[in-house]
Amino acid sequence: QVQLVESGGGLVQAGGSLRLSCAASGRTFSNYAMGWFRQAPGKEREFVSAVSWNGGRTYYADSVKGRFIISRVNAKNTVVYLQMNSLKPEDTAVYYCAADDSSGLSYSVTAYDNWGRGTQVTVSS
Repeated sequence: QVQLVESGGGLVQAGGSLRLSCAASGRTFSNYAMGWFRQAPGKEREFVSAVSWNGGRTYYADSVKGRFIISRVNAKNTVVYLQMNSLKPEDTAVYYCAADDSSGLSYSVTAYDNWGRGTQVTVSS
């Protein structure tokens, strides 16, 4: 059974940090690009960051560049991390992990085939 399970969300003050984790199992996700997306209430899901299958390439939305760092570990199961620093109230959203089985590194929601259920991140001012 394919599963992407996010964890690490929570409530943090502006300027603080959180580290999200995504545990991927049920398939050989070590061959997949992995991405993080977020969705705030009343808004569309938007791209945050992506990492290539071997971690060699990363991609960030302009809104998080310089503050967030994506990484991954490919072992028996794949784990993808999103280190979020200098958090702002506008980072408040549900954060989703996703997997893309193509060879590209995409910012498009439609490129990703598998999704987790999300973890809530709330940044207070």
